[in-house]
Amino acid sequence: MKTNPIILAIESSCDDTGAAVLCGRKVLSNVVAGQSVHEKYGGIVPELASRSHQQNIVPVVHQALEKAGIKKEEIDAVAFTKGPGLLGSLLVGSSFAKAFSMALNKPLIEINHMEAHILAHFIEGDAAPEFPFICLTVSGGHTQLVKVSAPDKFEIIGETIDDAAGEAFDKIAKIMNFPFPGGPMIDKLSKEGNPNKFAFAHPKVPGLNFSFSGLKTSVLYFLKKEVAKNPNFIEENKVDLAASIQKTIIDILMKQLRIAATQNNISQIAIAGGVSANSGLRAALKAESQWTTFIPKFEYCTDNAAMIGIAAYYKFMKGEFSDQSSKASARLEM
Repeated sequence: MKTNPIILAIESSCDDTGAAVLCGRKVLSNVVAGQSVHEKYGGIVPELASRSHQQNIVPVVHQALEKAGIKKEEIDAVAFTKGPGLLGSLLVGSSFAKAFSMALNKPLIEINHMEAHILAHFIEGDAAPEFPFICLTVSGGHTQLVKVSAPDKFEIIGETIDDAAGEAFDKIAKIMNFPFPGGPMIDKLSKEGNPNKFAFAHPKVPGLNFSFSGLKTSVLYFLKKEVAKNPNFIEENKVDLAASIQKTIIDILMKQLRIAATQNNISQIAIAGGVSANSGLRAALKAESQWTTFIPKFEYCTDNAAMIGIAAYYKFMKGEFSDQSSKASARLEM
């Protein structure tokens, strides 16, 4: 088995079209094309997302190969996101990958998007966690606590029972009339605000699970009440509101993470997913001196194809390939 295979990886689970080329665990290129078309709608429109992927996929793959200095004939395998994600978006990436694989007569590797977020920690260049470790995976669609015992052994020990943390950030930001995506705006404003100015209740959920829909609703009613008294309340208090909301979400995440680490007697802790780019969450994780913490580079936090490539590397080394019968799955489980 080739020790440093050259893998073309494709990511298209939501609204970012990504392509990357890896040689072993080393990233040679990592190209992402975003979609600004969704901003005026205040959220991702699935049909528009899939159409944009169709427009972006060929130029993004071409650019990834060009940046990597790799000819398509040199590729040893083609990897793609099978799921979870928006089905229409997944179909664009999977169809392209399957066609590219067939045309070049190269092996095909299907990847679970959430597993890839976690395995991004093993991209060459940074220190990687030792097995077993616990990963807090937080994104717009998922919030999970995962015990990782090997590159192919994942156990979900806690997850959201309703909204994901990233979804809560974006929905609350929309209530406050912030532009989409609202999470980064809340993070930016929070740096100037008082995180203890406004208090919001924490949900009570069983075990290591999460819940964020109640927080979203409580913020909605709180703001309606205050705006009725002062129409300029949000604008006048936006930095303190952002700081208080961010603190609440992070406190909820960190509380469950601490319990999980204690119950499993694990001190190797990692974060992954789009919300792992949040400055407050990163600071909170670094402040836990009893842990050895691992935080991915910003470019590997949000959806990208390099993480698909590193996940594919481990499958390639075990000879775990797919075939043309592979089908995209919107709700693919770990």
